[in-house]
Amino acid sequence: MKITATIITLNEESNIKAAIDSIAWCDEIVVVDAESTDRTREIAESLGAKVITHAWPGFGLQKQFAVEQASHDWIFSLDSDERVSDELKRSIESLRARPESQLADGYLVSRRSFYQGRWIRGGGWYPDRQLRLFRKSRGSWKPRQVHESVEMNDGARVEALEGDLLHYSVKDAAHHHRMIGERYAPLAAQQMFDAGRRTSAIGVATAGPAAFIRSLVLKGGFRDGFAGFTIARFAAHHAFLKHLMLWEKQKNRRGDTDTRRRGDGETR
Repeated sequence: MKITATIITLNEESNIKAAIDSIAWCDEIVVVDAESTDRTREIAESLGAKVITHAWPGFGLQKQFAVEQASHDWIFSLDSDERVSDELKRSIESLRARPESQLADGYLVSRRSFYQGRWIRGGGWYPDRQLRLFRKSRGSWKPRQVHESVEMNDGARVEALEGDLLHYSVKDAAHHHRMIGERYAPLAAQQMFDAGRRTSAIGVATAGPAAFIRSLVLKGGFRDGFAGFTIARFAAHHAFLKHLMLWEKQKNRRGDTDTRRRGDGETR
């Protein structure tokens, strides 16, 4: 069982060493960098990774490009702000002792996030299972803008592994706010719009409160105390913002359509 670890990066000099160190046991490490302006590529190369520069096409497409550069069929996909726990490493190492016939085609891992100085249990943030270890001959990344995931072929067998993937994604409140406003909400709105989803003024108004209740109450965020409240509040902000941006796209599309219709009428 030869494993290639893949990581996509953009200006991750503060994260890339710890990420690579946590997957040093893999047979190959491929880093696909979206034209970083810091020392990300230099650090990755110094740690023995195969580094490829590739312009940013979106999360799903970039991760699939990384998979296609791998020398081995087995892929372990890691984000630069994630680390493999010792327990998860042991679970993967145990697979190597099994005969090929006893291996599944893909493996789910639980991801545990560190936020405001504590490991989060609720709010939908845990176990947050991710399919990260898989045969590239049996699965691939969906070409999604955001919240990308691996899609396995029909008939593929998927099992779960013990141990967590440790996630250090949010540095502080300002960072969390920027992530939503500059990345996740705009990408989510575009993805919803492209998929044909539409919203209304009522939808925009209710998206935030609904997300807050879902995160804090229905998904158990209250168990994490003030951190759970903060996560729920940002979930509400994200839901409000992406629906507002979707509403704006709808409005702009209608305006463009009306302009074309008036132009066609004047031409006739």
